[in-house]
Amino acid sequence: MTPNKEDYLKLIFELGGYEKKITNKSIVAGLNVSAASVSEMISKLEKQDFVKHSPYQGVQLTDLGLQHASSLVRKHRLWEVFLVEHLNYSWNEVHEEAEVLEHVTSSELASRLESYLDFPKACPHGGVIPGDNQPIQEHKFSSLNDFKEQDKVIIKRVIDETELLDYLASIGLNINDTVTIKTVGAYEGPLTLVNNHGKKLHVSYKAAHNIFVAPL
Repeated sequence: MTPNKEDYLKLIFELGGYEKKITNKSIVAGLNVSAASVSEMISKLEKQDFVKHSPYQGVQLTDLGLQHASSLVRKHRLWEVFLVEHLNYSWNEVHEEAEVLEHVTSSELASRLESYLDFPKACPHGGVIPGDNQPIQEHKFSSLNDFKEQDKVIIKRVIDETELLDYLASIGLNINDTVTIKTVGAYEGPLTLVNNHGKKLHVSYKAAHNIFVAPL
């Protein structure tokens, strides 16, 4: 399988395509490619039984597609843990490096890396790391913009996407931070959060959609 196809499968998984249909528009935004390119690739993946496409509804991973996506995400997240814990990368710097490494990592290397890291359960962005040949089952968390003003939540996971990670690093929002939602802007406006130190953080509606939290 080509790295390009692998990137599509992994993004579809990241967007929740193991349990729901993902629109072509979401894939266009996630990979920064043209709509025509997405349509062409989805057609190829469907012919290989990696995805099932429903016109006007979207695309979803098949069991075979989930198996491949799980293997890719496993390798990607193991490398992210290694880069943060052993090479002093920050959490927003590791995604692109891991993108390169995952494509050249064998199952044997991934297993040895997992053992060396003492079998981590999650990546620096809160994503579950599955065992070898196991499908990923992410923990069920709601997105930040599903909550209302005065709700107190803890940040549990964020979508592994470079632009989002850089954005969150720039405003100082991290995994396991506890925040209170002070205001929610009208018409999909920004959310104002206050952390335990009393610092105000302004999070865009788009970013909040890709931040997953648990209520406190």
